[in-house]
Amino acid sequence: MTVVEPFGLSARDQALEADVQAGMAAVEEGLLEATKSEVPFIQEAAQHLLRAGGKRFRPLLVMLAAQFGDPYAPGVVPSAVVVELTHLATLYHDDVMDEAEVRRGVPSANARWDNSLAVLTGDFLFARASHVLADLGPDAVRIQAEAFERLVTGQILETAGPRDGRDPIEHYLDVLGGKTGSLVAVAGRLGALMAGADETVVDVLTQYGERLGVAFQLADDVLDIASDSHESGKTPGTDLREGVPTMPVLRLRERAGRLGLADDIALCELLDSDLTDDARHAEALARLRVHPALEQARRDTIRYAEEARAVLAPLPECDAKAALVELCDAVVHRAG
Repeated sequence: MTVVEPFGLSARDQALEADVQAGMAAVEEGLLEATKSEVPFIQEAAQHLLRAGGKRFRPLLVMLAAQFGDPYAPGVVPSAVVVELTHLATLYHDDVMDEAEVRRGVPSANARWDNSLAVLTGDFLFARASHVLADLGPDAVRIQAEAFERLVTGQILETAGPRDGRDPIEHYLDVLGGKTGSLVAVAGRLGALMAGADETVVDVLTQYGERLGVAFQLADDVLDIASDSHESGKTPGTDLREGVPTMPVLRLRERAGRLGLADDIALCELLDSDLTDDARHAEALARLRVHPALEQARRDTIRYAEEARAVLAPLPECDAKAALVELCDAVVHRAG
């Protein structure tokens, strides 16, 4: 049993391993080609996060989904490039909104240069993704456009917050479905669609991607609290410092409102204080790391990963399906 990066998936079939690794190598070449520019500074900025590495989670899903059709079909690799370029572009914009200083273990683009440059570089990547996408046909353009609308809607909903009377946790899960689930769903959908898979298979892999994407983001929420910067590739507690309501914090607030425990209420008050103060931030991070809310957020991650696994039931038993199941396990493992 060999291993397929980036998640350490075991490949029981050498042909599957060879297909996936060859596909991922072609995606890397495609990403470098798509981010080239005649202006050296633009190319440097566009390739800044690309060269920093990353999990390439979405292209991996494209490659695995394509195994249910013709994995060598000409649209498979370009569709993976499109999805990853779109994801990269959102990272540039997210780091500006979050005022993040580190991404993938290197200074964020906004920290290295400035906010304007980071936003414009993200726009450049969106443009290059659209250029690649245009060659995949009108259906692919429509699918990507719908997903991008959902992604932006999710970001707006997160910024606006839940409307009066709406459960904050339900609202947040809707946000994640848009911000993260939509693009991971597109990875599964385009991979299967470009490979010519049956319509039923395309639908299954779309639903799988949606749920896995939410699980992936919930795992990131846990990592933001529980990991160190070496493990996560970004500064721990970034969302906490910026007041972004992630699942551990939402679970804490829900528990405080339901049980009314003094320690929970006191921790909520600490989170509501100025966490740009390093001492307060460190205290809040330390207390959340040992709080039951963090374990509840881990259980939320597991629930969505199990839902993703269950969606795969109609697919034929094969090595690609086994790898998709292992991908669920890998996402849960990230959350500890």
